[in-house]
Order: sequence, then C-alpha cells, then structure tokens
Amino acid sequence: MATIELDHMIVPSRDKERAARFFARILGLTYAGPSGPFVAVRVGDALTFDFDEREAPFEPLHYAFRVGAGEFDAILARVRAEGIPYGSAPWSRADGRLSNDGGGRRFYFEDPDGHVLEAFTT
Repeated sequence: MATIELDHMIVPSRDKERAARFFARILGLTYAGPSGPFVAVRVGDALTFDFDEREAPFEPLHYAFRVGAGEFDAILARVRAEGIPYGSAPWSRADGRLSNDGGGRRFYFEDPDGHVLEAFTT
C-alpha cells in the first residue's frame, strides 16, 4: 500500500503576507515566510498552507483544526483578545458562543479574507 501524505495547500488571499501572519498568530502556528511565489505557514510536521495573492472575489473556504484542550483555549483567547467575532456554527459565526457537538468544544470565525476557520476538540 502506498503512503499518501498531504504536503501543502494553496490558500487564496487578497494579501498573502497579512493572511499568513494572521493564521500563524491566531492558531499558534509557525510562520515559515516566503516560499517561491507563496508565503507559507507550517501546520503540523509535514503540511504547509501556502498563501497566494488573488484578486477578489474568490470563494471562501472552510479550514477545520482538531486541537488539544490547551491549544483550543489559547486560540479562543487570541480570537477574543483581537475582538474577532466567533460563534457556535458555520452559519452562526458571530453569536459569541461555543458548541459542544460530538462531545468536544468547537467554534467558528473568519479570517480577513472571509475563509471560515473552525477549532475543535474531540
């Protein structure tokens, strides 16, 4: 059986530097900086999010991050500290509540480009 591993994802943004720094700061990830025409953020051991500048409009995407309880609390604290609206469902991203669907905690918020980010515990 072949081993398949996701290596990178291209994330469209209006300002790739701003977007990459937002992801790294809010999610507590490693900002890797410019990588060819992209700006990279390391997610885990092997995956990078490669931010690419695009003209609006583009379709917002949904990125979900399963995190430990400590990481969840830290991400939520950074979202609150920056005054970013968050909510309990993908369609309710500004109700200021958490969800406990599936037994864990979760919340949703948007990045500056309108992508929906989800942090959840299991």
